[in-house]
Amino acid sequence: MRPSCTFNPFINILCYNCSMKNINNLINGTNLKLTTARKSILDILVSSTKPLSYEDIKDKISMDKATFYRNISKFEEESIIKSFESNDKKRYFEIQKNPHAHFICTICSNITCLKEDSYIKLEGYQVDNIIIKGICPTCHI
Repeated sequence: MRPSCTFNPFINILCYNCSMKNINNLINGTNLKLTTARKSILDILVSSTKPLSYEDIKDKISMDKATFYRNISKFEEESIIKSFESNDKKRYFEIQKNPHAHFICTICSNITCLKEDSYIKLEGYQVDNIIIKGICPTCHI
């Protein structure tokens, strides 16, 4: 997770360096070069605490949709990111971390990352992704 930054220029440089180190660690050991476009996408995904769709990201990057999806495809091939489709028919992306479940509200389409102890464990299986759909606490009221 990216540290929060203050207005102190020295701290901002440290935070930027931490972010770059994380991004370089993600790219190292892959067949990918760290281009400006890839850095832009990864910087946003690294600093996010939830999965993001293209619509969430498009105003923060300066590239066309085809370039975005071409890079996303390369990231998925290299297991840097994972993606899934929500009930709103959008594809969501996040940095590949420990496998975890996502809860998607069928009313508001809000996506929540669930902790490992909050869903069923499947002994003997290697689980890559679990999507649980239902009504979130906010919409349930």
